[in-house]
Amino acid sequence: MSLILIAMAVAVYRYNPVAAFIGGGFGALSIILSIIFGVFFRRYIARVVASALSKVAGVDYDYLDKFKTPVVLTGKKGDILWSNSRFKKQLCMGKNPVNEDVSPFIGSREISDIADKESFEIDFDAHHYLVYCTSIDEGYVCFFVDLTNYNDIFKKYNETRKSVALISFDNRDEFSNDSEEESARVLLTLETKLLHFANENNALFKTLPNDKYMVILDKVALDKITADKFPILKEIREIRFNNREATLSIGIGANCDTLIESEQKARKALDMALGRGGDQVAVMKGDNYEFYGGISSGIEKMSKVRSRVIATSISRIISEADRVLLMGHRFSDLDCVGACVGLQPVIEQGLKKQCKIVIDRETSMAKSLIELVKTEDKSVFITVDEALRMTSSRTLLIVIDTHIPDRVESTELLKKCRNVVVIDHHRKMVNYIDDAVIFYHEPTASSASEMVTELITYLGESHIGKIHSEALLSGIMLDTKNFVIRTGVRTFEAAAFLRKHGADTVETKQLFSGTLRNHKEKYKIVNNAEVYRNCAVSIADGSSKDVRLISAQAADELLSVENVLASFVIFRTGSSVNISARSYGKLNVQLVMEALGGGGHQNMAAAQIADLSENETKKLLIKAIDEVYPES
Repeated sequence: MSLILIAMAVAVYRYNPVAAFIGGGFGALSIILSIIFGVFFRRYIARVVASALSKVAGVDYDYLDKFKTPVVLTGKKGDILWSNSRFKKQLCMGKNPVNEDVSPFIGSREISDIADKESFEIDFDAHHYLVYCTSIDEGYVCFFVDLTNYNDIFKKYNETRKSVALISFDNRDEFSNDSEEESARVLLTLETKLLHFANENNALFKTLPNDKYMVILDKVALDKITADKFPILKEIREIRFNNREATLSIGIGANCDTLIESEQKARKALDMALGRGGDQVAVMKGDNYEFYGGISSGIEKMSKVRSRVIATSISRIISEADRVLLMGHRFSDLDCVGACVGLQPVIEQGLKKQCKIVIDRETSMAKSLIELVKTEDKSVFITVDEALRMTSSRTLLIVIDTHIPDRVESTELLKKCRNVVVIDHHRKMVNYIDDAVIFYHEPTASSASEMVTELITYLGESHIGKIHSEALLSGIMLDTKNFVIRTGVRTFEAAAFLRKHGADTVETKQLFSGTLRNHKEKYKIVNNAEVYRNCAVSIADGSSKDVRLISAQAADELLSVENVLASFVIFRTGSSVNISARSYGKLNVQLVMEALGGGGHQNMAAAQIADLSENETKKLLIKAIDEVYPES
């Protein structure tokens, strides 16, 4: 009618302009009124529909519409029947979503699967929501709680969360032996680099006594330097004097609620880093550790004061025991057995305590040494069962050449003995024997036999004879590859001490002799080796009963191949696949083996893997090499 009035006004304008203006005015007025009444009518219809829905669904529409939280009402099939104004504004850009499917708003989930269950979180249009869905008579009601601001606050809190880093100058004593001027220059250069490192990461830097430092930094900075694998380690190694390089050990307590807790964990982490040879970072998160660095050899400790103190403590504990049992690791080698053989007469004859060596002769890789010792004393070696029967509450167990509970000759015996002493040179692992009364751990020592030799000089050297000296020397020769690797001043001092007590190098070398068949098997493994990124990798067929010993010897032999920095021999024993790893120190095989669940030393390590074939293990090994030493 409005349009007709306007058309008539236009038609009569030529004949009667006044009538035309009046008719046009009425037409325009009717259009305005139509629009106004249309808006009111639509709102009226919406209220009627909402009222009907609330009666059907059993919800109060007016109440939900006043919610400051987005709310949507759906049918049984997930079709949207109604939404409040907050939902339209935040999730629909002001549009009415009626008759649309609710799935896009709940992460493509089926609403029937999530109704009346635990809440869930979704991200939608740069907002983060916590969603609750509840069943009603004819459908579902979903509430969207906006957590965006809370998440931003939580993120900011996490990013500003402080962590304590304790730093130790590993070889300060070594540089102190130089002139005061050079020593001061090295120290000043190191502290300048550390201060620059702290300033770069907006961290607090503080000097502590005994060549230690503290840095307090936030999570953003910690995440950044962690992603970069702690370049400060490399920067410090660039400080050189007289062909020596400075190194740091860093312990960090991360993800802690308080600075006190972070500092306590940082101390534990620093002890772990030092126990693994230094030149690395240990980050403690909860009860777990993450390690970075550790590519250089540990710094030999020149002072023997600690050895003397440990010897005095061990002597006192032995005097309080009724008997002493010596136990090494499973599949014992010449170092493990040699250290036990050298210590046994000192305890039994010198300290007047019954002392036996607990060993599984069938699985030992030092059968030649065991047979040699038995010619002099058949009763020195006992089985695990015999040891368990003679153990009392006052029995002292000395664990030698390992500090890992599940690698000892008998975990049952370890659990039964209340008093335990640990003597080991392998780099410290997380799951170590933590309840030992004495934990003598020296990762810079060449072997357990070297450590025991030093102890003997304080416990009583008059009771070791030729066989005992040769047993200890064989252990040193095994772990140093005949004095080629990991040899320091103290290593040669120990060898000289043993030579003075009758050790014959020719006869000691004969302990390493093997059968002709074993030699053929060894060179077969060498012949089958492949070189991958300066790493020789070979698979043993596992047919020999001495496959463990042969594989270790083959791994040693592969190091003599040109351009080979590390060797890995894979072999099967029973249901498990094992890896024997060796290196001359340029490539840390311990890090590679740790990536596969094993461990050991920088140049001698191993791992055991279940439920995989030898070829699958080889692929896993190559992947671990790539991860630990990514190509530049």
